[in-house]
Order: sequence, then structure tokens, then C-alpha cells
Amino acid sequence: MKRRHFLKSVALTGAACLMLPRGPLFGADAPSNKLNVALIGTWGRGGAHFDFLKKENVVALCDVNEEHLASATPRFPNAKTYVDWRQCLEQKDINAVMICTADHTHAFIANWAMNRGHHVYCEKPLANSVEEARVVRANYLQRKGKIATQVGTQRHEYENFNRVRELVLDGAIGELKNVCAWGNRKLGRPGYLPAQGEPPKHLHYDLWIGPSPMHPFNPGYFSGGPGMNCLQWNMYWDFGTGQVGDMGSHTMDLAWNGIDATLPTTAEGKGDPLNPEVSPVKLEMHFDLPANTWRKPIRVSWYQGGAMPTSPTPYVDLNKIGHGAMFEGSKGYLIADFQSRILIPSSNDGSLTYYKPRKETEVLPRMGNFQSEWGNACKGNLKTSCNFEYGGNMIEMMMLGVVAYRAGKKLEYDPEKGVVTNSTEANAMIKRTYRPGWTLNG
Repeated sequence: MKRRHFLKSVALTGAACLMLPRGPLFGADAPSNKLNVALIGTWGRGGAHFDFLKKENVVALCDVNEEHLASATPRFPNAKTYVDWRQCLEQKDINAVMICTADHTHAFIANWAMNRGHHVYCEKPLANSVEEARVVRANYLQRKGKIATQVGTQRHEYENFNRVRELVLDGAIGELKNVCAWGNRKLGRPGYLPAQGEPPKHLHYDLWIGPSPMHPFNPGYFSGGPGMNCLQWNMYWDFGTGQVGDMGSHTMDLAWNGIDATLPTTAEGKGDPLNPEVSPVKLEMHFDLPANTWRKPIRVSWYQGGAMPTSPTPYVDLNKIGHGAMFEGSKGYLIADFQSRILIPSSNDGSLTYYKPRKETEVLPRMGNFQSEWGNACKGNLKTSCNFEYGGNMIEMMMLGVVAYRAGKKLEYDPEKGVVTNSTEANAMIKRTYRPGWTLNG
């Protein structure tokens, strides 16, 4: 399929997302055309969704911190309240769920919600292991004709994502060869925090730990502000994967959106010496991805914490782009951050005569508000930009890179079976070990 024709097909599909059916939602018994939403995690990222949620019907609120729960109830006074998400999901009138909890519970809640037939919006990262990504994606694909899903990589709504995609697909850099993304955060920790005091009465610490191995309470895990508290715990292996799952989910999305990738066949990772308790600061991961309908096989890479790709020219300092992506083609480079981009032709005369910019009527339409796209999809044709297939593939690749780093060797991967074929040790790492009583697919 020609790249330009492929793009037009995608654009038409995206435009269809805006078409909503008339009349009541979910049958004649529905009181209105509003979603009955359960918000799980009411602080931080949860609060960032309040403007969207006030247009819907919030019927349930859930948070392991009763103070955070109490701060949200005045906004949604008719919602029932819970501290355990498993009990929350048993409420019968729920039909949509927004998940804003700690990373290590995302896949659990998403799976449980889908098993109950709910539409799901899940904050990134969608999963904390290869296995979790595969289970979430498979669960969604079984139900994609009935539910709408969205991974919370909300920067995806920036128009620059579309412009970058168009340049790559239309051949502005020639034949695509390599793609990389990077982030510059450096958040080092020596290991899990030591025991310090007892959990306050308003915090259900055992529920916060959830499926992960128990660690003693320390207030340091909860010392961050709204929307940034994840930086106090997501670098610990039992709670997250550091910058790979955090800003890696956002920044790799900028690259992923332009390459129409599925799953890698190899993975390798190197960086700081392995700490069994804490994810590395400095890390780079590399993957081989197979060809698709419009491009040949490509190499995809992730860099963080001081590891960086080589700039294509001395006058472009990639280190000044805190979180960015670079596409290398046979005729040049495309460098972008979330909201801007530069094109660098590789020919001596800088000619772009081989490339014809698309007309204004041919550009990809604006996405609009990211949360609203999901809400509209729940009420319409179920199509979103970052569904659990798109996001599941991306995070599975990233989690496989983590396994390669921890195993200390290049991995050969069977993407169909989800198996590392050249390392028994690494293959055992694609799964997490959960506490008794916690079920991933309940």
C-alpha cells in the first residue's frame, strides 16, 4: 500500500471517531447519554480528569487514601465510595472506568474492568511486565467490538504528533531506517526505603501495596505533590519501571505514532549496573522491528538518564531536548519534541524536491481533547488513538527491553508466542510474582 493512500485511510478512520449515534446510550433504560464512570484513584492524575468527568455521570469513587477520597466526594456527591477497587468494580451500574492508581495495579484493574464489560481509560504505563501487556492486549482484542479503551498518554493530542507522522509516512526523510526516543530525568535511589513509623489511619497501605511483595511502610513513598508523587515510588521494581514506564510511555508514543509498529523480534539493554531493587538512571534499549505494509524492518531505541543517540549534525544539540524523538531515513533526519519538529535533509544541496508536502485538505484532522476522544468512542464507534492494542504493543516492547537489561544479553523474541527463545533466565523475567490472593485476570 502506498504511504499516502495508507494515511488517507487512517485519516478517514480517525474522522469517523467523531461521529456519534443519536438517541439514548446503552438502550432504552439509560437515563441519559452519559457514561456511568468509576474513578479509581481520585488524587493526582485522577484530579486531572475532573473537568472531563463533570460532563459524565460519576457513580463510584475509589482510593486507598481516605483523605484523597474525601477531597473528591464534594465534586461528585452522588458517587458511592470505596477503598478497595475490587469491591468498586462489583457496583452494577458502572459501564466505564478511569484508572489513576499506582503503576503496579494498572494491568490488574484494567483486566478486571474489561472482564465486566466496561470501557476503560488507564493511565500509563498500561503494564509493568511483558506478561501483563500481553494479557491486557489479548483481553481487549476479545472485546474490541464492545468496549472502548485508551492509554493515558495525553500528549498524543498535540497536533505535532500528526505532523511528525505525516512527514515520516510521506517520505520527507526518504526510506525509514532507524527511530529513537529519549528522556533526560535522573532520579537515582539506593534501594527500597527502610521501615519508618506506621501508616496513617486514612491510608490503607496493604491495598496500596496490592499485588506486589510487601515492603515496610515509609512516608517517603507518599511525599510528592499531586501528579508527581509517582516520582517517589515508580523507580522501585515492585512498584514500577522508572523512566521506562513513566516518561518512556509518553516519549516513545511520539515515535510509535509514526512507524505503525507491532512487536520486536530482538531486544537488548545496557546502562548502570543492575540494582535488584531499583531501576537504573542511565539506560539504553534497542529493538529490531519487522517490516509492515509501507516500510522495511527498522531499528527502534530508547535512551534515558544521560544515555543519548548521536546527533546527525554538530549544530543540533539533542541534549537540549529534554524528551524527544529522532527518525533517520535514507534522505535525512526528523527530530521532534512533543510540540515542535525540525527536518534535516542529508543531501549536500539540501534539496527536498523528492518530497511533496500534502495539501491543507489532506492533513490529519485535529484529535481534540484526549479524554473526550475516549468518552465519545464509548458512545460511538469505540475507536480511539491509543487503545490497548496500540498501547499494549508499545509497552510490551519497552518491558522486553527491561528484561534484556536485567538479563544482561541480547534477546531473541517470538512475538506471536511471547517467548524469549535464547535465554531461559530471561524468559522467566517476563512475568511478575504476585502476593497470594491477587489475581491478574479476575
